[in-house]
Amino acid sequence: MIFFQVILPVLLIFLSGYILQRIYKLDLKPISTLAIYVLSTALVFRTFYKTPLDLQLFYIVIISMLLTIGLILITQITAKCFKYDKQQESAMMLSTAFMNSGNYGTPIILFAYGEAGFNYAVQIMVFHAIIMGVFGVYFASRGKGGAKDAIKMVLKQPSNHAVVVAILFQQFQIVIPESYYQAIDLVAQAAIPVVMLILGMQLANVSAKGLEWKGLSIASVIRLIASPVLAYLICLLFPIDPLLQKVLVILAAMPSAATTAMYAIQFNARPQFVSSSVLITTVMSVGTLTFLLHLLQ
Repeated sequence: MIFFQVILPVLLIFLSGYILQRIYKLDLKPISTLAIYVLSTALVFRTFYKTPLDLQLFYIVIISMLLTIGLILITQITAKCFKYDKQQESAMMLSTAFMNSGNYGTPIILFAYGEAGFNYAVQIMVFHAIIMGVFGVYFASRGKGGAKDAIKMVLKQPSNHAVVVAILFQQFQIVIPESYYQAIDLVAQAAIPVVMLILGMQLANVSAKGLEWKGLSIASVIRLIASPVLAYLICLLFPIDPLLQKVLVILAAMPSAATTAMYAIQFNARPQFVSSSVLITTVMSVGTLTFLLHLLQ
């Protein structure tokens, strides 16, 4: 029942993008650029402009950061054990440290926990987007150049600047005229469905031939099993709303983030491996998420 009520509606949107790409073979780079630089930026600004800076948001920030740091450390240790080079480690990092909390996680939470859960999910998603805008861009671009070049690319991400501007507007009570806010809101509303379609389109481009099954298996275990377990343990350290705890754990169990696949395409950071990881973890997550949602009922 959970599969048909929660998982399947989301998969049907991915399927629409998949079919579109199989038929028309569109160039994904300009579409992913639009999603990263325009749609996601508007969504980040709108969320932080409207979200009060309360204790729950503080817990979301701390727990999300601890989870990301934990996953980065686990991936780095794994990469050293298997003697990966810098580019292989970066591709693995993009596949494991960042979850698909936006174009997969938020609709899952909406169908599972309604509007209250969805409001938490959007806040978490936006902060995850910031984390990916910093760490994701860093790991994606460091294979192309040094750390200095990677930091420059991080600073160029408009979503990171949008957070600062939105918080300043909120704290100084700067009111955006209604017509202008409606324009921002209109663009922001397009972010999640467009990125969901992009994920389906990316999956259509992934070839099942020559997949690095060893690396993908390792990435899948870290992303789908280690991540939610780690998130649950971290949540136990904080006095948070039980619903927020469920949302955090479920979002931590999401497959590899589609945004990191877009970063991999953008910076040529082994996009085939990262996209393959998105595909494999997305397929596997149908079973793991159904089980986890049953467990957390």
